[in-house]
Amino acid sequence: MIEKMKMVHVVTTVSHKDEMLEGLRDLGLLHIKERKSATHAATEKFSDLAKTVSRLLDYAPDKKSKETTTTPPVLSDEAFDKMYKSAKAALSKKDSLSQEISTTAAEIERIEPWGSFSPSDVRELKKLGFDLHFYRVGQAECEQILQDENIKAIRLASVEKTDTLAVIGTLPPDIPATEFSLPEKGLDELRKDMDIFRKEESECVKTLTDTAVYENSFQSQMLKAQNEEDFSSASETAESDEKLVWISGYIPEVDLEAFKAGAKTNNWAYAVEDVSPEDETIPTKLRYNKVTKLISPLYDMLGILPGYREADISLWFLIFFALFFAMIIGDGGYGMIFLIAAIVIIAKTKKLTTPVFLLLVLSISTVIWGAVTGTWFGMESAMNVPILKAMVLPGFANYPEYFGLTGAEQQNNIMKFSFSIGALQMEVGSLLAVKKKLGEKDLSFVSDIGWMITIVGMYLLSLYLVIGESIQIAPVFAAIAVGFVLVVLFSGMAPGMSFAEGVKAGLGGAFTSFLNTISCFGNVMSYIRLFAVGMAGLAISQSFNNMAAGMSSGPLIIAGAIVVIIGHVINIVMCILSVVVHGVRLNVLEFSGQVGLEWTGTAYEPFKMNDKIKN
Repeated sequence: MIEKMKMVHVVTTVSHKDEMLEGLRDLGLLHIKERKSATHAATEKFSDLAKTVSRLLDYAPDKKSKETTTTPPVLSDEAFDKMYKSAKAALSKKDSLSQEISTTAAEIERIEPWGSFSPSDVRELKKLGFDLHFYRVGQAECEQILQDENIKAIRLASVEKTDTLAVIGTLPPDIPATEFSLPEKGLDELRKDMDIFRKEESECVKTLTDTAVYENSFQSQMLKAQNEEDFSSASETAESDEKLVWISGYIPEVDLEAFKAGAKTNNWAYAVEDVSPEDETIPTKLRYNKVTKLISPLYDMLGILPGYREADISLWFLIFFALFFAMIIGDGGYGMIFLIAAIVIIAKTKKLTTPVFLLLVLSISTVIWGAVTGTWFGMESAMNVPILKAMVLPGFANYPEYFGLTGAEQQNNIMKFSFSIGALQMEVGSLLAVKKKLGEKDLSFVSDIGWMITIVGMYLLSLYLVIGESIQIAPVFAAIAVGFVLVVLFSGMAPGMSFAEGVKAGLGGAFTSFLNTISCFGNVMSYIRLFAVGMAGLAISQSFNNMAAGMSSGPLIIAGAIVVIIGHVINIVMCILSVVVHGVRLNVLEFSGQVGLEWTGTAYEPFKMNDKIKN
């Protein structure tokens, strides 16, 4: 469920501002309202540390190496500051050296074909009146220049099979030639510079490598910096006048007594009030039980959270997601792989975390669905195993011929089951919306009853059109019409609104309601993806099995085994992606839309001393 929040205002004297903030941070209950940004200095400190840590990752030791088994101690602030300045200086110098090395290497590459010479000697000749210029020219142009009495030129050794000339003065612009610009340093001097640069770079790398082993120290300092940034943000957010300072925020109602005790201990003045109905910034704190907590890793991964005034569908989300996961993966063999992976993780870590517990639930549901449909790595031969065949539900069997059914009958049964699950989930969504609106004395709950009637009609229409079920179509359309009328008449109702105003608002949105009714049919139909994606996964696994079957004798048996392993790994990955694309979508869009849930929640993040770095 979603925790009920209270608005709290905490007041103290200006001289005790920092003490109040420190006390609130120690208490760790107040979600500050409209928090302002921290000072530039506080923000820059964390940002600078984070950038440095990111760059030091390139110099971190290999954690698998036997030489790195000892973790160095966390440095004191003074020792860390000294090391940090050294690391930043090394990083800055290495950047400069990298630029120098790149520039010098390019210059060596440019002048190397011209051989080793002293640019300073050439410049000395220039001072004596010999304005030498060097050119690369074509063979014909070279002969032309040498025969011209007005041009003083000397042929030099060819450079990269191109004629070169030393000319006193410059060549006339009408002669095509490429002038060689004189470098500041000669080849030997540049190579010496390169050796020096590389040596200095090596020293920088050593410093950075020695620094990178203090990962724990950097993490500790980043955590301190982030907590300082949070404190600075809270300080900037607090308002004040000449004598008093105050800060406002939200506290879960269940934690009010703990807050009041803390306020008494710290001598704060405070006021508590109900949150305003117009307040759109109220954070959401979900209270999970042992079952619904399993869905929290998926919420975190997707970054979704119901709004404060929206419904909590965690239990239903978990139930339907487990079923969708099982149907989309569709193979009991794959479920066994997931189950074994979960057991191995538990054995290694010696604890059962929430994500691993969720994996256990999803694995078991997949194994059950695979047993019901008789699907084990897509192998038809599994039906020759009595115990595996005995667990199959004949109407759902992926190898129906073993149970006296045709493929068309089996597919119709799975499609009907998919539509039934979809209609059931959407009905549950409408019921949750009715329950919520009844509690708010919102007459628009009647429109949700209209949606429930419409969903039944659309479900029967889907069976009639897709599967060819024998259904009296006239009552179906009548039910859809009745549902549409209820939606139009009552969808505009709201607490505090008269019946006439609500009907007028509903009629004003009649066209939108008509489009939503058509969309409702599409939503019911969309659940056929559970059948389609599951069948696609089975077809892929069967294809790889058939490919390997042709390599089941002689030396090719090794190639066959490789084909089977790679094929099933690819299929598992594709099935997992399908779960994300289809299984999650059905919950987050179709189901949530029926509940009226838009996932607009802001996470409850109380002002507290963090023990780990926040993303």
